[in-house]
Amino acid sequence: MKFKKIFFIAFLASLTLTACSTSNSTVDNASKSAALITDGNINDHSFNQSAWEGLEAYGTEYKLNKGADGYQYFQVKNKDDLKTGISKAIKQKYQTIFGLGSEAKNSITSTAKKHPNKNFVIMDDTIKGYPNIASVRFRKDEGAYLAGVAAASQTKTGKVGFIGGENSSVIRSFKRGFTKGVNDQAKKMHKKVTIYNQNIGTFTNTFKARTIAATMYGKNADIIFHAAGKAGSGLFQEARFINQARPAKDRVWVIGVDADQSNLGKYDAKGGQEANFVLTSVITGINVATKDIASRSYQDKFPGGKTITYDLKNNAVSILPGQIDPATWKYVQIARNKILAGKIKI
Repeated sequence: MKFKKIFFIAFLASLTLTACSTSNSTVDNASKSAALITDGNINDHSFNQSAWEGLEAYGTEYKLNKGADGYQYFQVKNKDDLKTGISKAIKQKYQTIFGLGSEAKNSITSTAKKHPNKNFVIMDDTIKGYPNIASVRFRKDEGAYLAGVAAASQTKTGKVGFIGGENSSVIRSFKRGFTKGVNDQAKKMHKKVTIYNQNIGTFTNTFKARTIAATMYGKNADIIFHAAGKAGSGLFQEARFINQARPAKDRVWVIGVDADQSNLGKYDAKGGQEANFVLTSVITGINVATKDIASRSYQDKFPGGKTITYDLKNNAVSILPGQIDPATWKYVQIARNKILAGKIKI
């Protein structure tokens, strides 16, 4: 009987230890968990998709599962529901919560006040004065400058365009970089290049984006760079419509934004030839930043209260070779090296 009693006590102790071990493991994982809140399609070939890819890379590196105690995204219908998405992530005990762009700014600010023990990240904007909010900014003007160099070098008509979304600091950064890149390269090549600029006013009005694109292409622009989010699909629609009636050699071009948007440029040219009208894409390393901030949080080094800037130097901003011709690509690389050396100021 004595032996049975000792065995039973040992058995109970082992159950207790197992339960404690499981509980601690859950708590540890929960404290390393990360969630992305978005009001757009997670497969948008742009901002949202890049952010999610960064979280997936984070989960892979630290062997975390998609879902509770790991990493997840919460997609809501529109920006008015972003706060609801954040609340869902908090209820499911995610520790580090990412919001994208200025549309998430108010929701993150108000929620961070109520949950000081949670980590919040505003991507592509700045929130100051909160020790539990990290702000992430990108030198988008650097990538846009390189796009401007490419556009000025490769335009055949001497006319290019820029279509922005809302008139925000981010869009002005894109516009400023692109404009300076075009003007600097045109001067270097002793050619005149006209730039058409127009903002849509939103990031969702596809019809207006297409109308603006049609006007610019109608004025003989042959390359248009957009920084218009979801609305940018209107530019792709118009470019496809125009190009399907032309030989591939006479196509008009689009420069994509934030992620590689070459898949959106596939079409059949006049005569049935398969072609693509995306000249290049300006990459904003949302994935680089998302993975980096999540990793810092995992290591208990969350940069709360700070603004982290990502640029050409840490490879978070770049431009793809795409269909840029070899001579133009050399110009792009020369400009990139001068930016890194501090010889070009934007």
